[in-house]
Amino acid sequence: MPHADTVVYCIGPDSPHAFDIVPLQPRNGALDAPCPICRGHGQWNTQIDLVSMRCMRAICDTCFGAGWIETGDDLIDLPDIILTPEGHPKWITRQVSSQRLAEQGPSAAPLIAS
Repeated sequence: MPHADTVVYCIGPDSPHAFDIVPLQPRNGALDAPCPICRGHGQWNTQIDLVSMRCMRAICDTCFGAGWIETGDDLIDLPDIILTPEGHPKWITRQVSSQRLAEQGPSAAPLIAS
């Protein structure tokens, strides 16, 4: 039996319902200011059913889901995957300066060589 639904599609963080049921990310002490794009949420709804509250979300490319950004000269920890000498994937944390990240753009961040 079908259920009632009211699906809303959000084009970005400025859309109505983009932040419904998306919590604010707590500041972990390492980053300085709320992200100007996601306003501290780290993600937003791209699609949300207003009846069941099921949703699909997009991660913010500016803060990488942290909700907070670095405004000074401190290094930023970014998760990345490398291949070990045996050919297996391994999670690592890269430290990148906010200045270098701004020069290359957020989409290139996981590809920045340390």
